[in-house]
Amino acid sequence: MYQFIKRICDFLIAIIALPIFFIVLIAVTIAIKIDDGGPVFYKAKRIGKGSKLLHMYKFRSMKVNSQNILNEDGSTYNAKDDPRVTKVGKFLRETSLDETAQLLNVLKGDMSIIGPRASGWEALETYKEDEIDKMKVRPGITGYTQAYYRNSISVREKRLYDAWYANNVSFWLDVKIFFKTIATVFKHENVYTNVDAVDKKEKEPQNVK
Repeated sequence: MYQFIKRICDFLIAIIALPIFFIVLIAVTIAIKIDDGGPVFYKAKRIGKGSKLLHMYKFRSMKVNSQNILNEDGSTYNAKDDPRVTKVGKFLRETSLDETAQLLNVLKGDMSIIGPRASGWEALETYKEDEIDKMKVRPGITGYTQAYYRNSISVREKRLYDAWYANNVSFWLDVKIFFKTIATVFKHENVYTNVDAVDKKEKEPQNVK
């Protein structure tokens, strides 16, 4: 029942947020066009609910035709000094504004405001049995791991937390995640997956209760 109510709430919130989104869209479009003149949106192939293919929208933060670099654990390489990221893209990533384009996915019904982070499509075959429950629910613009850990934990840990969320989703859990996300974004916590020795201490996982 909650999933049905949640879908209605997602749609209503997305509709209400559209005016703000259009303001962000205009500002980001102008900035990207001035910066390098390339496309405004990037459409990524991700794993959606029921392990189906999802085309997830993001504001483009990398240079056109950039090479896709993965870490040993299969996660996407993401560093503060990544030369593939544009000047505007760095700002979009650190403020999470690049993720706001997923509001379009919420309107389409293939994503939720809050839910597990959608993994890259190529990672589908790497999921273990105790991780696959993650795909029971729609992926979200933000979620449990993004709010509390962002990029400070391993891919394995993220998948297990997301599977736990999918099996324990509730209204109050979503409310808690929503407000924690706001705090995390404003603090710029754990933005990057790949950090140097100086920054590493700042990325230690926090205990969550």
